[in-house]
Amino acid sequence: MKEVRAEEFNLSPFQLIGREWMLVTAKKGDKINTMTASWGGLGVMWDKNVAFIVIRPSRYTKEFIDSADTLSLTFYKKEYKKQLAYLGSVSGREEDKISKSNLTVEYEGETPYFKEANLAIICRKLFHQEFTSDSFVETGLEEKYYPGKDYHTLYIAEIEKILVSE
Repeated sequence: MKEVRAEEFNLSPFQLIGREWMLVTAKKGDKINTMTASWGGLGVMWDKNVAFIVIRPSRYTKEFIDSADTLSLTFYKKEYKKQLAYLGSVSGREEDKISKSNLTVEYEGETPYFKEANLAIICRKLFHQEFTSDSFVETGLEEKYYPGKDYHTLYIAEIEKILVSE
């Protein structure tokens, strides 16, 4: 993979995240976990290029994100949609889903990502905050997306590197 500058990155986050999905991956101790996500964004905050992701408290990957300083967001060609669906529906608590997905773990420094990705965004956490009931301005969102009050945690992470397949 080769590095590209964030200012040269010109792919649509709406397509990448919302339609094609991503894997959010982090390391805790000597273990790695990942989950499929389709909510998040890319932008600028505090004069830094950042990624925004949200994770529900029930997700095993949240423990990894909370304990790590860094994480990766990886994106794939359409032929990996089956693996992404599997990695989003099975818990790493129950089985070694990464090995069953046949994806290959690579590292950028201490941050895990997957060799099969055509795009890897390496991030360092800057901020996290839990959603709360009183955070919602638009009525109906809470009722629709959080009937069990299992609010996401928002993470803002600085983009340290963007790697694209050659």
